[in-house]
Amino acid sequence: MRIRLARPEDGPSIRTIYNAEVTGSQLNFDIIQWTVEDEQAWLARHRGAHPAVVAVDDEERVLGFGSLSRYRNRPAYATTVEDSVYVDRLRRSGGVGKSILGELVRLAGEHGFHTVVARVVGHNEASIALHRSCGFEVVGVEKEVGRKHGQWLDVVELQRML
Repeated sequence: MRIRLARPEDGPSIRTIYNAEVTGSQLNFDIIQWTVEDEQAWLARHRGAHPAVVAVDDEERVLGFGSLSRYRNRPAYATTVEDSVYVDRLRRSGGVGKSILGELVRLAGEHGFHTVVARVVGHNEASIALHRSCGFEVVGVEKEVGRKHGQWLDVVELQRML
């Protein structure tokens, strides 16, 4: 497995992994699946200082992906980024997520950011543990700020200073 910057040809695999979580879990807060246009727009937004990366196997199959995004739009937040990590359901627990998150943290530091924030749905213990294993600390919980599949969802906020 290796981690590299996402390319346009990775889009369909990224969309498939993402849409599986939209429809089959509460691990993200989207309720509408990405279209090809959504996927292309997402890839276009994740270049330069806010990159997207993929984990690929020896045959270039996408095992998972992650990205850095603006934390908030106001100028004072410009040195903070938010990470997102998604791993194909069949590839979990094999170090894919940790490799992706490690690369995102490295890139955030390389691009001069001061801190990385993660916002994880409250019951996603695997993602919380992943972030903690990469040096993130829990800094707060937002109670019942989302609703998906008929359930209220908390968000755990984690942060890593760079």
